[in-house]
Amino acid sequence: MSNSTGRGLQANVLGTFDTVVMAVAGSAPAYSIAATTAVLAGAVGLAGPAALLYCAIPMLGIALAFSRLSRIDVNAGASYSWVGRTLHPFLGFVSGWALVISATIFMVAGSLPAGSMTLALFDQGLADDTVLATVVGAAWFLVMLAVVLGGARLTVRAQLIMSGVELAILALFAVLALFHTDNSLPFDWSWLGFGHFDGVSGFASGALVAAFYYWGWDVTSNLSEETRNSRRTTGLAGLIGVGVVFLLFEVFTIAVNIVLSSQQVQDNGANVLAALGEEVWPGWGGKLLIVAVMLSTVATLETTLIQVTRSLFAMGRDRTMPSALGRVHRTWNTPWVAITVVGAVALVLFVASNALGSVGDILADAISAIGLQIAIYYGLAGLAAVVAYRKTLLRSPADFLLGGLWPLFGALFMFWVFVESLGELDPAAIAIGVGGLAVGLVPMLWYWRRGSDYYRPSRLDASRTVEAGYVPDGRPAAHSAGHEGLSTDF
Repeated sequence: MSNSTGRGLQANVLGTFDTVVMAVAGSAPAYSIAATTAVLAGAVGLAGPAALLYCAIPMLGIALAFSRLSRIDVNAGASYSWVGRTLHPFLGFVSGWALVISATIFMVAGSLPAGSMTLALFDQGLADDTVLATVVGAAWFLVMLAVVLGGARLTVRAQLIMSGVELAILALFAVLALFHTDNSLPFDWSWLGFGHFDGVSGFASGALVAAFYYWGWDVTSNLSEETRNSRRTTGLAGLIGVGVVFLLFEVFTIAVNIVLSSQQVQDNGANVLAALGEEVWPGWGGKLLIVAVMLSTVATLETTLIQVTRSLFAMGRDRTMPSALGRVHRTWNTPWVAITVVGAVALVLFVASNALGSVGDILADAISAIGLQIAIYYGLAGLAAVVAYRKTLLRSPADFLLGGLWPLFGALFMFWVFVESLGELDPAAIAIGVGGLAVGLVPMLWYWRRGSDYYRPSRLDASRTVEAGYVPDGRPAAHSAGHEGLSTDF
């Protein structure tokens, strides 16, 4: 990998609390529950809580892998750099490309609900108007684009407001749902077991959707070059973020099973959370949860923009994509070229998505396609952690479990879900998911033939202690290429 020249991202902007907020916002609890519950129910019925529970276990393994890898390689490209320096540069590029494509697809799929939820605050009948939702969603997207362009500090301030209100509303309705007495079904412990899955393929379909629920906490790793004490902070924040959203997802998925009938879930589609709110607090409940979903959607558009633009920045810096993507704005210290390009592409795709059908149709295919791409880059990162720490795994039982066995289990689970789901998904979802990955072969082979140093990496090995290129504040001197392992604890 080549060392970069010119300005870098602004260092030491974010603290521990900031990165935890970003991790939670990245997984978008209210949006994920609202947009994905109907899809999950369609895949596994009443086993939604079980799918989220059993996906959380390997997801924690992936979060542990990110935590350990961020200790030894601080890079805005995160898994793009880690996988390339441990497994193979081609796989590293595929990992980074999977994030870029999934994030771009999500910005299209996520902007539609942002517009739809905003319209629902004024007139529920307007919420299903795809054209109008597209216009309003595009406006929200442009606002978030401007915020991200303004720098990490402005981004976090916006997140503190949006996520703070969102989580306060969710906490209120978690309590209200607990004491709600007019229930569709009584709670059943079997919802947390395997009995409601339609065989192994049904479980895999549910796990793929559950992976989409959790996706986004790893934005902390893409912000590592802008975070104080990032070798410790980014991984810790990711682990805390997974824990927080897991609790929220479980509580609300169980509440949906209890309060709403299966017909209500399917009829309301992406408005499931609003329907739940209306049941537990008639009049005000639906409106308040629409506000929560709207804020959550806008907040996660922001974190997704950060992930994709920081990944493209790292690729441009390494010259595995056009080098202009690695340019940083002189005033805002943000990758302005990457942000501009991503914004333009996403808006074009967003407008074109009108031809695909209703908001619900677009969401269903997009969620499944994104799940395939998430499984690939999370799985590769899990394997990368095991390889990077392979010489330290037998030092203690904790190293073996937390650094080897658990990340390996997470990686194998993600790959299994990917393969098993291919036989169950609609052709459109497979075409978007796998086709999007295949497109990445073009720039990968082009820049490989042009001799990018990324394809001649210095290997990442946690057992080495040579502090080449290390700066005490936990960020790279110029670029993380050349960093070697400095710490193996969490």
